[in-house]
Amino acid sequence: AIYVIINIIIVVVIVIFFAGLGREYALAFGERGASVVVNDLGGDIKGGGKSSAAADKVVEEIRAKGGKAVANYGVYKHLMLNLGCGPCLCFRILRDRSFGRTSDQDWDLIHRVHLRGSFQVTRAAWNHMKNQKFGRIIMTASAAGIYGNFGQGNYSAAKLGLLGLSNTLAIEGRKYNIHCNTIAPTAGSRLTETVMPPDLLESLKAEYVAPLVLWLCHEQCQENGSLFEVIRWERTQGAILRHKDQPMTPESVRDRWDQICDFADATKPANIQESLQTLVEVLSKVDEGQGLRANRTSGVASSAINPSEAVGQVLPEMTYSYTHIECILYALGVGMSTKDADHLKFLYEGHEAFTCLPTFGVIPAQCSMFNGGLSSIPGLNIDFTRLLHGEQYLELYKPLPTSGTLTSRASIADIVDKGSGAVILLDVNTYNGAELICYNQFSVFIVGAGGFGGKRNSDKAKVIHHVFWMLTSLHLESLYRLSGDWNPLHIDPNFAAMGGFKSPILHGLCSFGFAARHVLKHYANNDVTRFKAIKVRFVKPVFPGQTLQTEMWREGNRIHLVCKVKETAAVVLSGAYIDLRADAGPSAGATGTGLQSDLVFAEIGRRIKDVGPELVKKVNAVFSWDITKGGQTCAQWTIDLKSGSGSLHQGPYAGKADVTLTVSDDDFMQVVLGKLNPQQAFFGGKLKVKGNIMLSQKLESILKDYAKL
Repeated sequence: AIYVIINIIIVVVIVIFFAGLGREYALAFGERGASVVVNDLGGDIKGGGKSSAAADKVVEEIRAKGGKAVANYGVYKHLMLNLGCGPCLCFRILRDRSFGRTSDQDWDLIHRVHLRGSFQVTRAAWNHMKNQKFGRIIMTASAAGIYGNFGQGNYSAAKLGLLGLSNTLAIEGRKYNIHCNTIAPTAGSRLTETVMPPDLLESLKAEYVAPLVLWLCHEQCQENGSLFEVIRWERTQGAILRHKDQPMTPESVRDRWDQICDFADATKPANIQESLQTLVEVLSKVDEGQGLRANRTSGVASSAINPSEAVGQVLPEMTYSYTHIECILYALGVGMSTKDADHLKFLYEGHEAFTCLPTFGVIPAQCSMFNGGLSSIPGLNIDFTRLLHGEQYLELYKPLPTSGTLTSRASIADIVDKGSGAVILLDVNTYNGAELICYNQFSVFIVGAGGFGGKRNSDKAKVIHHVFWMLTSLHLESLYRLSGDWNPLHIDPNFAAMGGFKSPILHGLCSFGFAARHVLKHYANNDVTRFKAIKVRFVKPVFPGQTLQTEMWREGNRIHLVCKVKETAAVVLSGAYIDLRADAGPSAGATGTGLQSDLVFAEIGRRIKDVGPELVKKVNAVFSWDITKGGQTCAQWTIDLKSGSGSLHQGPYAGKADVTLTVSDDDFMQVVLGKLNPQQAFFGGKLKVKGNIMLSQKLESILKDYAKL
């Protein structure tokens, strides 16, 4: 679907299927002073039949409100000939079939209407836009195109094709002031009334999508080449713009644009079911009236949070007394066992090197948060049952004593408004007598407490391969809570159910301890004096009995890590790193794999150091390599030529690589030495490529000069 405003006077032609979205767009444009041509062939949802009634009815509605509109029942080219201006157009028909039952006709009809039709209409309007140096185009994709949907192979392929077309038009049209964006709306219409329950249809009125369309079509809107999933940005937390018993407007879209486009707490729906689940959650907030405060002009008076009053406030000083028993309990709580000889010095007080795990430093500090300190702060009138742990930073200045009394002094460092909630940054300094031994920053998210008009980000927040895994005990949450985190979410099934969990979840700080142990063992040989600091972001819950997998790679004295649940591949800790002290060197296991390819990657690393910025500018991609031997992956490398000055590290990429290449160590050497053509290796099955295969051609700039490699 395409929606176009051809000139700044806002003369709009709308050619649309008028059972839902199209009708609302036409009415909205008409109310805003646009001249509207309503074109509808009057067909059914399968593309059959013909009638003028639908177009006539919408024209009457627009004129009744004082707008300008005429009806047209023909095809698009006649409109262009008669009016000489541009279209706002939407084609909507379906031919749902399971893939095995999809005929050539089912496939071709959907693609002719949705994809080819959009191409032809846009092509006809393109030169008009170029000549006048202005144009606004919106393609309408679908959640089915983004995630796929059973029985809609033809429809989802066409809809995702529109996204590709839109992205290309955004690039080609930029210099002519032609902007092209894509929306993927979920709205009630004739096409969805048979697959959605009536109450959900009522909540998904097409009129709620129109304000976004109007704003994207406005000459002041500079958005270009973006994808929006309505009612929500596809992957950001977005903004709730519709409120109970209040109308939506394009101005509200404009005024909350920064929040709509803020990826700070982005999520990644894996399928259409998760996308719809998010939709239901947003609708529940609309019904509860959440988000209303952000659109009012009365400032923080209507909010339960007042940053100007709370930030800088000091919490009551807390003391924490402990013996070796608490140190051992903590070590057991994060999965240590006497089965591993390296663990004994953390589990036996009689060991000659008995010591405390560095991450135990969070335990005395959290007393400031859990013992009622936050509730005493003015300007923080919030529901602490809706508190979630967002991020954690711990910096150690001295090794922790194995017993004693520590004093923690906490203050509110900052408060951030994330729309759907509030983030409170709590700084805690912990002392052993007069000596500062560690610093923590707790980042806690209060669900539903946002919308108070505060800032979106904070400069006070701490900035945020080898693979280890370990099975968590089915009763680990019961053990870890003995370290001092008494939140019933981790032990009481009824309380967990109130939070939307099928059973009690493992403490985030327990996963935190697991990941830190893995890094400490691999890169510092369990030498706690090498530990300096750790920062993590808590992403998803872990259930007792699941296996925690930690993926790590080293850059200087910083160890980057990602923690996942092995069974589901879900990321549970992200944006994470551990800083080692300057005298810390890599353990023996980090020095290489003994493969021929090790030396080649070492040379690639030197090249990146020499001409990294030039390569980043030229290549702009991340390449992940899986090197195999005997059919098993025995080494992984990441060549990052997208960020900074470029880098090479051993281990998988923390995010999503643009290209992933899998090849045996021997075949890799044959390619590098120029004895095996990469294309022949690919077609012969010796080289496997996932992702953007065209980008792999840019590897030539890295692998050339075979002799030096």
